[in-house]
Formats: sequence, structure tokens, C-alpha cells
Amino acid sequence: MSKSLTVTLPDGSRRSLPPGSSAMDLAATLGRRLAADAVAAAVDGQLVDLSRPLPDGATVAIVTADSDEGRAVLRHSTAHVLAQAVCTLWPGARYALGPAIADGFYYDFELPDGARFSDDDLVRIEAEMRRIIAEDQPFTREELDPEQARALFADQPYKREVIDAVTAGDPSAPPEAAADAQAGERLSVYRNGSAFVDLCRGPHVPSTGRLGHFALQRVAGAYWRGDEHRPQLQRVYGTAWESAEALQAHLDRLAEAERRDHRRLGQELDLFSFPAEVGPGLVLFHPRGGTVRRLMEEDARRTHERAGYHMVYSPHVTKQDLFARSGHLETFAESMYPPMELDEGQRYYLKPMNCPFHILVYRSRQRSYRELPLRLFELGTVYRYEKSGVVHGLTRVRGMTQDDAHVFCTREQMAGELEGILRLALGTLRDYGLADFYVELSTRPEGKALGTDQEWEEATAALAAAASAVGLETVLDEGGGAFYGPKVSVQVRDAIGRHWQVSTVQLDFQLPRRFELEYVGPDNARHRPVMIHRALFGSVERFLGILLEHTAGHLPTWLAPVQAAVLPVRDDHQGYAERVHSTLAGAGIRVELDPATEPLGARIRRRRLERVPYVLVVGQQDQEAGTVGVNRRGVEQPERDVPLDRLLDELVEEGLR
Repeated sequence: MSKSLTVTLPDGSRRSLPPGSSAMDLAATLGRRLAADAVAAAVDGQLVDLSRPLPDGATVAIVTADSDEGRAVLRHSTAHVLAQAVCTLWPGARYALGPAIADGFYYDFELPDGARFSDDDLVRIEAEMRRIIAEDQPFTREELDPEQARALFADQPYKREVIDAVTAGDPSAPPEAAADAQAGERLSVYRNGSAFVDLCRGPHVPSTGRLGHFALQRVAGAYWRGDEHRPQLQRVYGTAWESAEALQAHLDRLAEAERRDHRRLGQELDLFSFPAEVGPGLVLFHPRGGTVRRLMEEDARRTHERAGYHMVYSPHVTKQDLFARSGHLETFAESMYPPMELDEGQRYYLKPMNCPFHILVYRSRQRSYRELPLRLFELGTVYRYEKSGVVHGLTRVRGMTQDDAHVFCTREQMAGELEGILRLALGTLRDYGLADFYVELSTRPEGKALGTDQEWEEATAALAAAASAVGLETVLDEGGGAFYGPKVSVQVRDAIGRHWQVSTVQLDFQLPRRFELEYVGPDNARHRPVMIHRALFGSVERFLGILLEHTAGHLPTWLAPVQAAVLPVRDDHQGYAERVHSTLAGAGIRVELDPATEPLGARIRRRRLERVPYVLVVGQQDQEAGTVGVNRRGVEQPERDVPLDRLLDELVEEGLR
């Protein structure tokens, strides 16, 4: 028997340990601080518990609580403590799934006798969780065969369903099931002390005492396996971090995000609403919101005209055959609205995409290589039947207007077009004050992709090269491409550090083949064009929601629905205020007059809350000198005695596009 085992560390160095040594033993040899911070280990790339014996020859990395992987372990372990607390407080509760998620965790429950969680219950649950943590209960792993596991969870139907799905290799098993149980002949379970057991792949922290920096946040409804025809469970959300400081920083970010929530800003600034009578995910733009949207769309048209695009328009509905030929009906049907039967049984669909229509524009006549690249642009409204539980303000809607374009070009033109599109996208984002971004490259999806491996490799390489040419950091998104081709998406970081997907570019060799698109080349032979799908905003609605949250409602002056407000100090200054208003309006400034019907301070405060960039106060001295007092947004002290013509030049320069 060997007297030692040898493992390789991430830096390539090797350590010898006694046989049977665990990852925790290894961490102890590397330093007391590392051992104290360790929560799991990566053994040959697989996360395992610190207590797991190490195999000889393995490559081992110690995972600490302040890493992304370590936080996921903390959060999953805290989710188990949450489930234990609920089962203690509500004997007979059924528990479903409780994964770690971005910045937190959740667990789904069905309480006995139809009981519902209240806000006060969250306080009780959190107190019980802290009691469990204080007991420092060890997490211990066991492996069972399927029948043993079914017997163990005899009173937990959701766990039994997971066991059946995973052991059967059911492809329809939810992703959460694959994440929470180990497929194969044996299943793993974890116990917290002797009080609670859960079906789980792991790993977990060594004991509950390693936890504690957490907060429960809210309760929401969640259908079992995301199916609205299955039972609706109660989902408790929480967050957990490696330290009190990290937890507090996250809670502060959440508070700031709530302050910036575009749904609240939309109501406060009277931009848009979502009436229940209209339906989930369908937005009504009010006059001020309509102004912002109009300005965005006009700017998009000008940008595309300057870049050599041609405006087209397409209908909102079309026959089924078009989407059958494009492949959308086969791969996208679940996200499409149900068909309408018209014209003696002919099926029509609301369009989920604009691309098949642009293909028909290209195919409407024979094309020559001299016409390429042909760039077609449309502000096209599309409809997607998102589940009502996932619609979210402007950022997840059922009806959206895309600044959608499709470029038809030769293989030789492809690289230049891709690079030009990315430069156009980045310039557009910078125009709106979004300047911190990177690119995500999404590759071939499993199972449903059209085309050959060689075509996908060529398309993916071309997109990667274009991203590199414009100097963008690229992150790989394995399997995230569309069914017809890979894509790059520009991810922006907003003012509080969140990532948003905005502009997308997809390279497509497949739809030109499906629709038999051709052009006549200089050799007088017929050739197949390449098709590039791209959107700069993504959609007008989503982009506006992102912009509102990024700016906290302080839209750039050129985009603000009201750019200036004129406030006379007293009634006898009304006439001069009207002349100022008329002068600004005549120069194209969006200006409102706020008569002296209430105290001046109250009017100034209201206009500041409305995020008006310029609040102009005119009094007796201004009336005599032809000046105004200027309260600039974001500037604490007003500027007095500003000549009207100087202010007008400033407003025109900043406020017009």
C-alpha cells in the first residue's frame, strides 16, 4: 500500500499527503487562513465536499467563500437550512427544489392545509435558521440506490418525482433536477445533523456554523417545474454572502436598484403604464413616454440612413407557411401567439420575428452583386407569448418594437460588414451614455441547429474576429446561439454594475439556403448570399427600461420629454415668462410654462422630481435685463442673470439631435 498520495495544485506544484487525506487536510497544509476560508474543493474540475478523500494524482483547487463557486456553495447550503427551518415550523411541509441562483438562492414549498407564508413568517423562518446555524450541524453525504431514496422521501412527492426523472434519464426533467440529484445507479443525499435530509448533488460547507451572512427577501408563487398546469408552490427567496460587509454591500445595491426600477420611474414620470385590461407584458406609452420613444425611433432612422440602410415595412401577421419555411414554427412555436384561422381555415400568426419578411423583400426580384451589401432596416413590432410569470416591465414584454436589420452580402464582404455593424452598435450605445461593455459569443446549440459543423465553425470564427477587430473583450457562451447561426451580443454594465444584453449580431448561412436566395456574380453565375441579423437597441422598450435604470430617470437632455420649464416668480412676471417660453419653443426646445399658482419652491421641487434638465426662474430683475435664473439638473446652486441668448445656445447644443 502506498505511503502517500500526490496531488497537483493550480500553480502546477505538487503536494504529498497521507493516504485517505481530504481536501480539508490539503487546505490545512497550505495555510490556516485558506483552511478557514475554504468551503469546497475542485478535484479534476469537479466540485466536491472538503471532507471527500482525495484520489492519488488528482489536480485540486481549494474553493474559498469569496469566489463565485464558493458563494454558490454557501447559497445552496443556506437553502438547505431554509428548508430545514420551514419543515421545523410547519411539520408536514413538502419541499421541492432549492438551488443557488445569481446573488442568492430560493426554495419552493407546499405548506400543509393550504397555509400561506406572510411577511411575519419570514422573520420567524430567519430566526429558526439562525438557531440551526448556531448549532453548527454538520453536513454529511450519503449515497442510496433509487428504491432507498424513494423510501426515504416517501412523504415528499416532489422529491420522488425528481428521483424518477433523474434515474430514468428523462430528457424532460427540469434543469433543477439535474442540478439537485446525481444521475446513475446511486443518488446522493445530504443531512444537516440528524434533523433534515435532502436529495442533492452537493457539495456543501462542512457545517451550518460556516453560514450566517444571509437575509430572506420575499415570497413569490412558482409553478412546479415551471408548468402552469402543475401545482403552484410558494418560493422563498434569499441571499447569502461570505461576510457581513459583502452582504450589506449587496443589500445596498438592491436598495439602489429599487430606487432606479424603471417601472416605478415610468409611473412617477408619467411615461407608460401596464393596465390590467390590456394584458401582461403589453405597454401603453403616455404622451411623455411617447415623446421619448419617438425621439429614439427618429434617431435610429437617421443613424441607419447615414450607415447605408434602406427602410422597409412588414405586416404584423402572416400565413403559417412563411414561418414553417423559415424554421421558426418548428423551433420557436412555444414563444409564438396561438394562430388565428381565417380565409376558410388558413392559419395566420402574429410575427415573432421580422427576418422572413426581409428575406421576401430581397427575393422579390433578381439581385446583382453590384447591389450587395443590401442593408434592410425596420422598426418592426413583433409579438412573443412570454409566460405571464416572467414578464417584467419594459425589459420582458409580449409586444416589442425592434430596431431590426438584415444585411445580405457576399462571403468576401462578410468580415467588413460584421465589423461595421459592431462599430455602429458601440457608437449608438455611447450616444446614450452606455460606455462600459463587452461581447458574449454564443456558439452552436445542442440538437436543434441547422447546417454543418464547418459552416458553424466559419461563422463563429468570423464573429470572433469582428469582436477582436473593434477591441472588445469576448466571453464565450457555449450553446447559446440561434438555431440558424452563432451570435455576438453586446453586454453593457450600467451605473450600478449590472450586466444587460443589448445589441445582437447573428451570422446566418441557413435561411438564405432555405429560401433559395441568390445573386448574380461578376462571373455571371448564381451565388448564395450570406445573411446577417442585427439589432442595436434590441428592442425600443427594453432599451428604454435599461436606460431609465442606468440614468435613474435623468435621461440625456436631447431625449428628455420636457427639456426646460419656465417658472415666473409672481403673476406679474407671467408675460415675460411667456416670451421666454415662446423663444425656446421656437428654437425647437421642448419647454413647459409653470404659472405662479403655488409657491416657487414647491414648483422647483416638483420639476426636479420630474428630472427636467433646465428649470428656469424669471423674476423682476430678469424681466428688466432679459435674463433668466437657471437651475441645471445635477447642479446644486442655481446660476443667476444668465442672458437668454446664451442659455438658448446652450440648450440648442445640448438638446437637439
